This record gives sequence, C-alpha cells and structure tokens, in this order.
Amino acid sequence: MQPSVFLPNASSYLGPQEDAPLSRVGFIILSIIMALFTGPAIVLNATVIIVSLMHKQLRQPLNYALMNMAVADLGTAMTGGVLSVVNNAQGYFSLGRTGCVMEGFAVSLFGITSLCTVALIAVERMFVVCKPLGQMTFQKTHAMGGIALSWLWSLTWNLPPLFGWGRYELEGVRTSCAPDWHNQDPQNVSYILAYFAVCFAVPFAIILASYTKLMWTLHQVSKMACVEGGAVAKGEMKVAFMVILMVLTFLISWLPYAGLAMLVVFNPDVEIHPLVGTVPVYLAKSSTVYNPIIYIYLNKQFRKYAVPFLLCGKEPWDPDEASEGGTTVETAINKVSPA
Repeated sequence: MQPSVFLPNASSYLGPQEDAPLSRVGFIILSIIMALFTGPAIVLNATVIIVSLMHKQLRQPLNYALMNMAVADLGTAMTGGVLSVVNNAQGYFSLGRTGCVMEGFAVSLFGITSLCTVALIAVERMFVVCKPLGQMTFQKTHAMGGIALSWLWSLTWNLPPLFGWGRYELEGVRTSCAPDWHNQDPQNVSYILAYFAVCFAVPFAIILASYTKLMWTLHQVSKMACVEGGAVAKGEMKVAFMVILMVLTFLISWLPYAGLAMLVVFNPDVEIHPLVGTVPVYLAKSSTVYNPIIYIYLNKQFRKYAVPFLLCGKEPWDPDEASEGGTTVETAINKVSPA
C-alpha cells in the first residue's frame, strides 16, 4: 500500500525534483490561483487596519476583534500566501528546512489566531445581545483580554513543534509547510489530535453555542415586541442570514483541512494525491479574503471609511445611507432589544 502523502527528505528543499507531483504548468496555475487570493487579501486587510488607525470612530471595543482578525489575516497572506505564490512559481520550496519550520509556524500562528478571533466575535455578540452577566457594559478591557487570549491560545498550540512535540513539514505539492499530519509517530499523532481538538473543535463549538444563544434570544424578543412595523422580524432575518453566512464560511475554510488531517491520522494507508491534499490548504488560506468582506466590509461603519479609501476618496453611495453605523447584528440589536 502506498503512503497517503509524500514523505519529504533533505533533497526536497534543494530544488526541483524529478518526482515532482505536478508539471511545470500545474505549478504555474497554482501560483496564479494563490496570487488571486493573496493580492486582494493583502489589500482588503491592510485597508481595514489603515482606516482604523485613521478614524477614531472605528476604534470602539466591539470593533477590536475585527481589527485583530484583519491583522491575523494580513499576517497569513504575507507569509503563507506570498510564499505559496513564489514557491509554486518555482515549482519547489526554496527556503530550506529552517525556512519550512519558520513558515509553518508563522502561518499556523496567524491562521489559528484568525480562527479563534471568529469564535471571539461570536462570543462578544452573544454577550452584547443576551447579556448573560446582566447589564455589564462591554468595555475596552474585555475586548483587549479577548484579543490577548486569541494570540496566547494560538501561540500555546503552535510552539510545541519547535520543541519536539509534533513538527512542521512540507505538505500537499511540497511548496508550503504546516503541522505534519501524516507522520505516524505516536508523539506526533498525539499532537495532531490535541491540535484538532483545541484549535478547531473547541472554537467551532463556541461559535455554534454563541450564535444559537444569540438567535434564540432575538427570536424570543421578536415574539414579545413589535417595533417599527415589522422591523423586529426584519432584523431577526438579517441576523439569521449573517449567522448562517459566517458559520458556512468557517466550515468551508477549515472543515476540509481538519477533515483531511483526521482522515490521514486514523487511516494512514489511504492514498491521497498531493494535489487533492493541497485543496484544503488553499481553502483555509482563502479565508483571508472573505473574512474581511463578511465581517468588516458588510459592516456599514467600516464600509463608510474603507470603500472610499479604496476608491481614492470617491463616495459610491448616498452620504445619508453611508452614515448609518453599526454592523447588521448591532443594528438588529438596537431594534429588537427591550427597553
């Protein structure tokens, strides 16, 4: 039985290999695809950071997590995205073994921080809507604490491979590096299982629980109140749409990656073509593009400043419409929250 994925050796870092998993044309196509994700990701996330620094109105506690996600996604694009474009264009990973470890660590650190921030946003919105701690106001210290936790959580679980528990290795078509899913050493398998549990299963459970609680609360309020001739129902529908969109994009980004990793761990003899193994990697990295679109550019408050910045000062809509602040969720909160 053939191994499930390519097992790298020292020569894999030295230049193009005779047994390369793709043709030269195949590598160029992958490089172009990755560039189409990476370029917009850098522009969109950098714009969010710049306009947040330029406009004090955006630096509110509920927006801190959005800015944190932009920083993490920009880091992912600048490390994993740019290097994937370059390495695919060359047809091999050009930075050597040390470079592989550093790239794997950096991309994983930024990626898991972004993933945890998605969970953090869900928790923050649930607290604002459901008020499980009573009338306590969400403040700057709470926002900063959540951001610090997202980075510490990611750092805690991405440092072990640097010290012997797990390792970073070439993946897919051998042009990028990540935690080594296919090594069957018991110590490595234990790391991968723990990594899957705390860096995917736990955040996803938090997201589901938070948005389920949020939707239930809004539904209960909508049954008790009638605001602005149906505004409650409309607000609830908007929130439901956003929640479904956010959960689906999370699953599209991370479920294939986590699923493939678990498949390889529990069935090491499964035959997976390197190109198939690369698709989940690219889906995960593609989240750096639609994360800012869904979480930030659909936020009227951010859109008011970010889109004119991208268009060199041009206003693409009516100023009165642009002046409406708050996210879809926050706008709905104002409409459905009881007095």
